[in-house]
Amino acid sequence: MVELGSAARAASRTVAAAPTAVRNRALLAVHDALDGARAGLMEANRQDLEQGRAKSLDAPLLDRLELTPARIDAMLEGLRQVVALPDPVGSISDMRSMPSGIQVGRMRVPLGVIGIIYESRPNVTVEAASLCLKSGNAAILRGGSESLASNCAIAECLQHGLQAAGLPEAAVQVVSTADRDAVGHLIAMPEYVDVIVPRGGKGLIERISKDARVPVIKHLDGVCHVYIDDFADDEIAFTVAVNAKTQRYGTCNTMETLLVAEGKAAAMLPRLAQAYAEAGVELRGCPRARELMPAAKAASEQDWREEYLAPILAVRVVAGLEQAIDHINTYSSQHTDSIITQEHGHAMRFLREVDSSSVMVNASTRLADGFEYGLGAEIGISTDKIHARGPVGLEGLTTQKFVVLGEGQIRT
Repeated sequence: MVELGSAARAASRTVAAAPTAVRNRALLAVHDALDGARAGLMEANRQDLEQGRAKSLDAPLLDRLELTPARIDAMLEGLRQVVALPDPVGSISDMRSMPSGIQVGRMRVPLGVIGIIYESRPNVTVEAASLCLKSGNAAILRGGSESLASNCAIAECLQHGLQAAGLPEAAVQVVSTADRDAVGHLIAMPEYVDVIVPRGGKGLIERISKDARVPVIKHLDGVCHVYIDDFADDEIAFTVAVNAKTQRYGTCNTMETLLVAEGKAAAMLPRLAQAYAEAGVELRGCPRARELMPAAKAASEQDWREEYLAPILAVRVVAGLEQAIDHINTYSSQHTDSIITQEHGHAMRFLREVDSSSVMVNASTRLADGFEYGLGAEIGISTDKIHARGPVGLEGLTTQKFVVLGEGQIRT
């Protein structure tokens, strides 16, 4: 790991200095290499799937592990999208003249070396590599042991792309060992690694956050809320509340708790209960919610804190906006929360007072995503308050430094 880190540090300087056209050329060469290696990728993935079944991996994990022709197509499309994105590196903003005569501004620069630790999905290898390379960073990628063969096959294509563009192979390195100690070393090398991005379950992220000696960009949970306000449009409220829960269950931006103002409860909850029943969603509610949704089970204190990642929804009737904000700031994981309202003052107060990385008005929490935000792609979601917050795209993989332009000015 020290050798990988040392090589990545040296390579990061070359990548940071490379023109945008060179980094894009590398990504397009990776695209062509992956497209030409479909059979090899599928064979490597077949080996991973066979070993996974032999180890009795559960069905959702095997599903995330599988590389289908459609998923390879999606990886290729993702590369083309990243190539088309504007390059943030080197852009200068906020330039202003000072009384001394100097001009002061800020320039976007890469973070340096990014370590990414993830589970199961081999397509993350391509996503992470492309975003790091486009933003001028070197990357050390450590996928899960269950996808080792697939990741090594993808790594060959990454190396081909780097070679074709004349960039150092160490600019993107895939850790080729399943030894868990590799992770422990990777997160404890601040002399070589500038930031760690863990992508996976809560257990993985908690472990990384606890043991890392390198700054971590992360989120632990996605306990997301939708609040139907007294001034909500009923049709918007119904559509958003159904979509936010049922469009997909296993994602971090799926609604896990629905809050409804008392003044809207009688009109909205029976109708929503029927829609959730048709979708197979189990409901857990407060006493007032259960009066209006008889099939709902009693919600416990833990239900308000739970990220189900499943067709289960907690429902609470609140007195109004103030209690809704208080509930969210008490139980939310600061990921994504939404208000449904036509009252501008309520919307603005919700935006100001809810302390989450994404706060929405009249929109589904499922839209909290780098692609949907116009970032093109994301390397993850951050609920931290320092450096990056929300979906982390190319700009989130850079930082800023002050630049000063002068003509011989001195301080007197």
